[in-house]
Amino acid sequence: MKIHEYQAKELLKRMGVPVPDGVVATSPEACGKAYEQLGSPVAVVKAQIHAGGRGKAGGVKLVKSAAEARAAGESILGKSLVTHQTGPEGRIVKTCWVEKGSAIDKEFYFGIALDRRLGLPVVMASSEGGMEIEEVAANHPEKILREAFEPSAGLWAFQARRLAYGVGIPGDLVNKAVKLLQSLAKAYVELDCSIAEINPLVTTKDGQVLALDAKINFDSNGLYRHPELAAYRDLNEEDPKEIEASKFDLSYIALDGNIGCMVNGAGLAMATMDTIQLHGGRPANFLDVGGGTTREKVAAAFKILVSDPHVKGILVNIFGGIAKCDMIAEGVVAAAREIQLRVPLVVRLEGTNVERGREILATSGLPITSAASLNEAAEKICNLIQTNNKSGSAR
Repeated sequence: MKIHEYQAKELLKRMGVPVPDGVVATSPEACGKAYEQLGSPVAVVKAQIHAGGRGKAGGVKLVKSAAEARAAGESILGKSLVTHQTGPEGRIVKTCWVEKGSAIDKEFYFGIALDRRLGLPVVMASSEGGMEIEEVAANHPEKILREAFEPSAGLWAFQARRLAYGVGIPGDLVNKAVKLLQSLAKAYVELDCSIAEINPLVTTKDGQVLALDAKINFDSNGLYRHPELAAYRDLNEEDPKEIEASKFDLSYIALDGNIGCMVNGAGLAMATMDTIQLHGGRPANFLDVGGGTTREKVAAAFKILVSDPHVKGILVNIFGGIAKCDMIAEGVVAAAREIQLRVPLVVRLEGTNVERGREILATSGLPITSAASLNEAAEKICNLIQTNNKSGSAR
């Protein structure tokens, strides 16, 4: 689960991370009042969306008066902000964070993520604050320092000090930086985060160390331990299909292709998408119904797929184990009948009760194309979509 910058700062502040004062605003007038409330000669009006690159897209504006703050709010709120993370459609900005200006001296990057190879969270640090960490990793990998830590022990002071000195934080501010980094590590562990990032962390001309921006993502598997975090979820920032999928405990991720994929198991999903690509197609999504799925879940998954206007064909690739093939087939047939399927559908079943499952599909009276292997299924759905495209062009 993702949250907004101002929400991340609220949580980090509770954990002992110093952040600039700010006010949430949802209208241009509120932006002006927020400036007056902060009482600072300089403030920053920042668009709140679940995406990076807001500054480059015009979503972060420096203001020096209430009138300028109102004008900034007018130019940001209600507008579609397009960044490298939103896709060409962008995101509509509904909230701004008006923040007291800081006398920035230097900028740094600090972030925590799980290193799956080590099986431990790792603090990453760089002197290249304000830049995308992926860009730094690609062009200047030597500028990224790392420290792994045991969650039960937290980040040791000597580790935080080594990072602070390593990226060039001034010596008289190192102790403040150490305290901040230890608080960030504590937040990462205690809140079950998947990412906790401060970019940039800044030192100021008046001797402060502040989290000038903050990004926190939560591991959804740990949210049951934090029911209070549900209030931070902004459904306006999520794909409606992902929201619907979460109601049925389905894993759904939207992609930019036109072939809807329904599978059971993440490994099978990756193999299915790769094979579609191999045959010249492009997956429209990653939809995993899981190993212990039900007929109702399959039907719900199918409806989610066809609700996407970009989907021009569907490939169902199921290996029946706990979820038997006949039950999967019944769910697919029921959903296809209910929605009056208008796009090609290819189904490949293998595993428990596979013969019965294939029989259900064959006798359904629906235009369902069966396939015996993943390679055959991917080839068929790509060919069917291509044929439909040619027919449409001819008409």
